[in-house]
Amino acid sequence: MDIFLETKRLILRQFTEEDTDFLWNLDNDPRVMKYINGGQPTPKAVIQSQTLPRFMEYYSRYRYFGVWAVIEKETEAMLGWVHFFPAVDHPFAVALNLVQPDEIALGYRLIYQSWGKGYATEACQILLNKGFSEWGVKRVIAWALVANQGSIRVMEKLGLTLEKQFRFTQDQLPYFSFEERQAVKYSRGS
Repeated sequence: MDIFLETKRLILRQFTEEDTDFLWNLDNDPRVMKYINGGQPTPKAVIQSQTLPRFMEYYSRYRYFGVWAVIEKETEAMLGWVHFFPAVDHPFAVALNLVQPDEIALGYRLIYQSWGKGYATEACQILLNKGFSEWGVKRVIAWALVANQGSIRVMEKLGLTLEKQFRFTQDQLPYFSFEERQAVKYSRGS
């Protein structure tokens, strides 16, 4: 296992091709995807040809930025992923004029059974700590739909504060109504 970082309960490691089935299962749980794509299923071919290659490409592009699998130490079970990379890598965020070139985007997606146990906060906290103290990060941002109160609570626990509200476009979130596309951007400086 190629360990990137460790916390008290978690290991963050690089993704491999062997993680395809896990990612497919994660992205096909309607509870997990409710605030991402309205709970729509993701074809396995998309995971294999787009998602996983995009995740793995970060490891050759950056030393400290990317998407990492989150593993529970005690059980060695994969819980999901966290990302910490230049915000301008999110085309939709650029299209909405939501990000600046010096901002790092923080994000997370975990299996439903792990929600409410502090895993997202713990995994993201080590990224923030390393980013601000060792990797030269000056500003971190994250966003979520207003309805996604669990994700917003994680941002707040991490010390991010509300910066602004915005709305995703119908093209970006076609399975959501106008009201449901309302979102918030949170941020934190070093």
